[in-house]
Amino acid sequence: MKLVIAPDSFKESLSASAVAQAIASGWLRVYPDAEVLCCPMADGGEGTVDAVLAVTTGERRECTVAGPLGAPVQAHWGWLPDQQAMIEMAAASGLHLVPAAERDVRLASSYGTGELIRAALDAGARRIVLGLGGSATNDAGAGLLQALGVRFLGADGNELAPGGAALARLQHIDLTGLDTRLAQVEVMVAADVDNPLCGPKGASAIFGPQKGATPLQVAQLDRALAHFADVMAATLGDDVRYHPGVGAAGGLGFAAKAVLKAQFRPGVELVAELCGLAQMLRDADLVITGEGRLDGQSLHGKTPVGVARLARSAGVPVIALAGSLGEGYQRLYAEGIGAAFSLAPGPLTLEQAMQDAGAQLAARAADLARLWQIAGAATARD
Repeated sequence: MKLVIAPDSFKESLSASAVAQAIASGWLRVYPDAEVLCCPMADGGEGTVDAVLAVTTGERRECTVAGPLGAPVQAHWGWLPDQQAMIEMAAASGLHLVPAAERDVRLASSYGTGELIRAALDAGARRIVLGLGGSATNDAGAGLLQALGVRFLGADGNELAPGGAALARLQHIDLTGLDTRLAQVEVMVAADVDNPLCGPKGASAIFGPQKGATPLQVAQLDRALAHFADVMAATLGDDVRYHPGVGAAGGLGFAAKAVLKAQFRPGVELVAELCGLAQMLRDADLVITGEGRLDGQSLHGKTPVGVARLARSAGVPVIALAGSLGEGYQRLYAEGIGAAFSLAPGPLTLEQAMQDAGAQLAARAADLARLWQIAGAATARD
């Protein structure tokens, strides 16, 4: 038989590659002669670069950039064939880079992500894939643009301080210093949300609280980003604040769309394309996917659903394994997931579940293989 294993990571527990290997080891206990293809997946957020590099001939590169609050961090990005660069903004501007006690979403900047783009340009990139997700920022990508030569000036003619809150004082955008190499580069954004920049479904309202913003700060940031969008529209003659996805990663999608002229693709679709998942699915008997938690929200661009839709188009059944199953997970069945299972064999603390995730994945995969074996035997008798 041919099995394709295409999971996302189990956040803060196992990388997508480690998840795939654990599932493979369990399956091979029962089917030692099976053809097992591992295809680690991601949706554009943290872990995307490593997932793509695990199944391509690309290389991992590193450079020191400014973190969300300005302190230097060591960030990585991927260099792929045909002069493609794969960048995940979480590597430079991710929430995990800021200790909980120091987080202030009003001041956090995406400048380091712009520095990664500049490194890709220095390497000769002709296409840049920018994965959005897991950000500490809410600056609508202003920091990213500053790293690429754009100046944001207040009424006094001085450059604004970093962070989204400062954009409330913006008077003028100077694009004359924008890196000219960008005009020759295709920018593709991989995002798993469709939020606009502002309003009740915008970057500040939906994602700000996850980064520590109070209700008062959410309202402050939303007004600042709306003002930023006003000045940007007046500067460019085009208003993209309502384009689906520009609210991703604290509004970084807005800068990518407005100034970098980026095209948007669902992250899981783009990663699947880069990894060659469609080719792996040819003649496959089964796909196993999964992530740390499956629930009704997984419908909105998450990896298991993207994998299931692609597998369904190839006529291949899909089983999902998850650390936990939340409210509404049954809605995923309509999208191509045939069955979903939780890993926990009994009552466990979160810490225990995360520590034992690899062993539990292997055990559940072996259980699934035995069930597949029984089903095959029953079919043969018929």
